[in-house]
Amino acid sequence: MKDKNKIYIPLLLGMACALGIFLGARLDLSTSDGLFSENPKKQKLNRLIDYIDYEYVDDVNTDSIVDVTVNRILENLDPHSVYIPKKEYDAVSENMQGDFVGIGVSFYSVGDTVVVIQPLEGGPSENVGIHGGDRILYANNEQLFGKNLSNDSIISQLKGEEGSKVSLKVLRQGEKDLLDFNVTRGKVPLKSVDAAYMLTNKLGYIKINRFSETTYEEFDMALENLRRQGAKEIALDLRNNPGGYLAEAINVADEFLKDDKLILFTKNKSGAIEKTYAQREGDFEDGRVYVLINEGSASASEVVAGALQDNDVGTIVGRRSYGKGLVQREMDLGDGSAVRLTIARYYTPTGRSIQKPYEENNEKYFNDYLRRYRNGELQSADSIHVADSLRYITPGGKVVYGGGGIIPDVFVPKDVDAEKEQISLLLNRGFMSRFIFEVLDENRNYYNSLSTKEFEKEVLIDDSMVADFLKYIRSHPPGLNIRITSYEPLLKQYLKAVMAEQLFGTNAFEQLKNADDRIIDKVIQLSKEKT
Repeated sequence: MKDKNKIYIPLLLGMACALGIFLGARLDLSTSDGLFSENPKKQKLNRLIDYIDYEYVDDVNTDSIVDVTVNRILENLDPHSVYIPKKEYDAVSENMQGDFVGIGVSFYSVGDTVVVIQPLEGGPSENVGIHGGDRILYANNEQLFGKNLSNDSIISQLKGEEGSKVSLKVLRQGEKDLLDFNVTRGKVPLKSVDAAYMLTNKLGYIKINRFSETTYEEFDMALENLRRQGAKEIALDLRNNPGGYLAEAINVADEFLKDDKLILFTKNKSGAIEKTYAQREGDFEDGRVYVLINEGSASASEVVAGALQDNDVGTIVGRRSYGKGLVQREMDLGDGSAVRLTIARYYTPTGRSIQKPYEENNEKYFNDYLRRYRNGELQSADSIHVADSLRYITPGGKVVYGGGGIIPDVFVPKDVDAEKEQISLLLNRGFMSRFIFEVLDENRNYYNSLSTKEFEKEVLIDDSMVADFLKYIRSHPPGLNIRITSYEPLLKQYLKAVMAEQLFGTNAFEQLKNADDRIIDKVIQLSKEKT
């Protein structure tokens, strides 16, 4: 009997240790900061998932159950607390970082071949001489054509670690043999400043598409360049800018505000208030600024507009902004996924909360644009209804309102002409981009040889190209039936703008597209009136 005990005791101890390790790994009872300490609610969810894992009659992917559960929890909080699954996290983070590591090209898959639309400015491919229209046939001797590769597969071949090298074999129009390029992968800028150019001899224009990690740096360089060109006034275009990093928006606002001016304050669940002031001598404190906003300007964009409006600096031009006054913090969930959780509300310097109501449901919240459209708000400032209890006064005596977006100082109605809307739809859905790519590809050597001035003078979008474009969109799914009559000149303008973008970048695109922009025209008029 004693001998049997000698055998069983070590065995039992071993099993106990194994069970302890297993349970420890499963429960993760870390209490380093008290945030993740045990409580019955967490135990209930853990136990349910374990029951499904071990007892449910069919095999179930419990990871997907967890994802659904997290999403449902967040949906019951507010519209801007969101879950970022592991598979989406890198792409989401990359968009906000301001750069990525790769060879630096935008491309289409044409037939079965990778074709460069354009090398990205400041990227490795531009530096080694890769051109728009080049066909990348091999990467490190790995064939990239004739395989029906997905975009993800192609990207995985071209991306890699910073400093790593990739050998490319490229087919170029007019060249008999394949060209060899040895590209060192590096950081490729994802620009948040789309354009910076002069509208008049004193009025500069800067367009910011989002607030990423590099926005202030890009903005500062653009502002300095425009000042050297004689800019005494700036049109800061934040239309359709959904926001981003609050710190970057604060830095941009600081360029126009004198020291110690309040930019915003935040308040968390405990009522703690944190105030943020202008802290440095800005480059444009004595210049005039016009901030362009619309119904797509949200969050960090509204911080900039609200800070300037409440400090009686500049003029806000356009239409009422989106109305997002909640602050999120990204929190790691430990498995490569993350949650962006609302941790505070922000207020403009006069004390306004510009967060629109979200108590009813998320669907109604995100479809608020339709409500604004139907009640006529996009056509008339008189259709904007705000409770008088949300009325505030700036130090200069201007009346401003909270409760759902920044109401502009100067209202400009939205152009809702059906044909113009159709042209914008064609642009936004990529029909123009793909068509123009094919046009350029027919004569790459000519188009790639043009300077911007030569392009402006020599390249004309004629009636035959418009007819070809209309034929093109009718022959491609979903086969849109577009009718263009009186707005053919606008279609020509947009087609040339897209051509300029593929040849010279977003700055050239914005200059051509903005040629008949209502809000920009209004800013130019206001600037002339102030002379």
